[in-house]
Amino acid sequence: MSKNVFGDDLLVCSADPLTGFFRTGKCETCGDDHGMHTVCAVMTAEFLRFSKKAGNDLSTPHPEYSFAGLKAGDRWCLCLPRWIEALEAGFAPQLALRATHISAIEHLSMEVLLKYAVDADGYVYEPPNDDD
Repeated sequence: MSKNVFGDDLLVCSADPLTGFFRTGKCETCGDDHGMHTVCAVMTAEFLRFSKKAGNDLSTPHPEYSFAGLKAGDRWCLCLPRWIEALEAGFAPQLALRATHISAIEHLSMEVLLKYAVDADGYVYEPPNDDD
């Protein structure tokens, strides 16, 4: 079973709308997932506008793909590079870390992940001690 950034079992990000590279509802990944659909992002209107301007329209329905379009509040397995791009532009949506794949910590610090977390209650970040 895949793990989340806390090292626990990866939870479902969203079953409605159904998300994930494999469309299982989880932000699981593999070598074929070049977009790295690993972060479970909680959509905002601002992010959806940003993403559309950046060339990835997630809000327009595409019935031919059984995709109703995303709206604010929906959770979606977002491509990690898109989330980082949104972070740098000031439009990063919050993240459900218990549904975010562990591989995200290879690209983002736990400090940044926790800053945007909606579900990190009880988790205390302890930065590495350089004296060890």
